[in-house]
Amino acid sequence: MIVLVLNAGSSSVKYQVIDPEKRESLAKGVVERIGMSGAVLTHQKVGDKQIRLSGEILDHKMAIEYVLSILLSKNHGVIKDRKEIDAVGHRVVHGGEAFSASVLISEEVMSEIRRCIDYAPLHNPPNLKGINAAMQLLPGVPQVAVFDTAFHQTMPKYAYLYALPYTLYKRHGIRRYGFHGTSHRFVSDRAAELMGTPKDKLRIITCHLGNGASAAAIKYGKSVDTSMGFTPLEGLVMGTRSGDLDPAIILQIMHKEELTPNDATTLLNKHSGLIGVSGISSDMREIEEEYENSERARLAHDIFTYRLRKYIGAYAAAMGGTDVIVFTGGIGENSSMVREHSLQGLEFMGVKLDQKKNEASDKKEREISADDSKVKVFVIPTNEELVIAMDTMRIVKETK
Repeated sequence: MIVLVLNAGSSSVKYQVIDPEKRESLAKGVVERIGMSGAVLTHQKVGDKQIRLSGEILDHKMAIEYVLSILLSKNHGVIKDRKEIDAVGHRVVHGGEAFSASVLISEEVMSEIRRCIDYAPLHNPPNLKGINAAMQLLPGVPQVAVFDTAFHQTMPKYAYLYALPYTLYKRHGIRRYGFHGTSHRFVSDRAAELMGTPKDKLRIITCHLGNGASAAAIKYGKSVDTSMGFTPLEGLVMGTRSGDLDPAIILQIMHKEELTPNDATTLLNKHSGLIGVSGISSDMREIEEEYENSERARLAHDIFTYRLRKYIGAYAAAMGGTDVIVFTGGIGENSSMVREHSLQGLEFMGVKLDQKKNEASDKKEREISADDSKVKVFVIPTNEELVIAMDTMRIVKETK
């Protein structure tokens, strides 16, 4: 089976062609600057060099047409006919309470995704554009939606509700939804495989650390808590997002600085986090380069790792202990300093890091805990596209 995986953003479409039966990627790429001057398609067939093509790409339909053309090309393609694409899997950011698993897309599903636009106004509309374009360009081909929020729908009510008037939940759906669900699901499943233990026997804390960052408590295969909340703003410190904050602070800042709600949203999402504290960069690599030279860079790094350490401790308490901690995402996979500092002081939980394993850079997926550590610690590169392709294959086969 050949599955085309699409992730449509406001001005971009990321794609990957995957054979889920072999768990192999055949080609991947991204179309950027859709609707703007200088639009470009970056494409790479597995085993070949990356290529870049520029052109006028006015909308998402045209972007996906470009993608299909390059996939069909003699020199850079991986299929000879559009009919070779058996299904399309779409990343959809928000499924609200309607979806606790991936689903075959129908008119009813589209309506529910539209209803969730209020929860993800920057993400669900372009996700819908990608779905509509793929349906038009690949008529009759099954389309599957895989939701970032679905994995966290197993959280108990006491974990996802806020201590606000209950009517706000009933009227407006104000609750914790959580994000990065596909990533948390993939790396927790992979950790169980590496342990040789069924996931329903393990308590796993997964740390997805990138420009956006979140942690999840996964007890016996189910998400029971996660750090992102109603929006991706809550929880850990991120590249440009503040993470957890006393809500009275923003009210005070809005009053003192005469900010509008849009101004406040921009402040919290674009100018806070690592960039806000350090004044240097939102990129952890640049923060670490200045760690010894800049007090603010050091402070940004220390706040980031301290916040994560608190969440790891809290989630261990929530699950009655932990068996495994997983680091993934750009920072989680590549920063040995973040991993080390985040786990410092957790020896009382049975966490013992092996410094040589932690600092080794020759192997991506690996265990980094000491042999006598009671809690196993892994670095596992995430693969959300493979999850989308696998779900798509399963759903399509079930509906035939």
